[in-house]
Amino acid sequence: MIFPGLTADGLLIVPTCQHSKMDLVQTGEAVEEEKDALLQKFMEFAKGVCNKATDRGHWADYIDPCSGLPMMHTDCTVPYGEVDGFSALLGYHTANAAGCKVLIHPRWGTSVYPATLFTKAPVNVLKKVIEEVESETTDTGYYQNFMSI
Repeated sequence: MIFPGLTADGLLIVPTCQHSKMDLVQTGEAVEEEKDALLQKFMEFAKGVCNKATDRGHWADYIDPCSGLPMMHTDCTVPYGEVDGFSALLGYHTANAAGCKVLIHPRWGTSVYPATLFTKAPVNVLKKVIEEVESETTDTGYYQNFMSI
């Protein structure tokens, strides 16, 4: 269980995708820099969404895509697999690349950075919180990718 003691009643799983500038299966310094930039964007977005949801009295957390572990509720030791989550929840295809399972987005192929957040906020509250986070960022446009699944 990813979140010990948390029931699934009312739990929203929010898979997000960012379209990367390059194929993330490739290796090299440029790819690593792209992954780091996408990770930072997700972490900023997810932290803002989860903090705002929590401030409104709703449980929320997000997964560090690198470790698979929750960022807000650190009593968890069971990692969440982003690729497996997208495959199970959305039916996205996967492939093996150099011993790693990778996600294949239906439009972007492997030029995608998947990451997930979870909340018990009602959908209307979640949408409002996302709009607020979007309005607070100076890097406009990239949050639309989170909803382009």
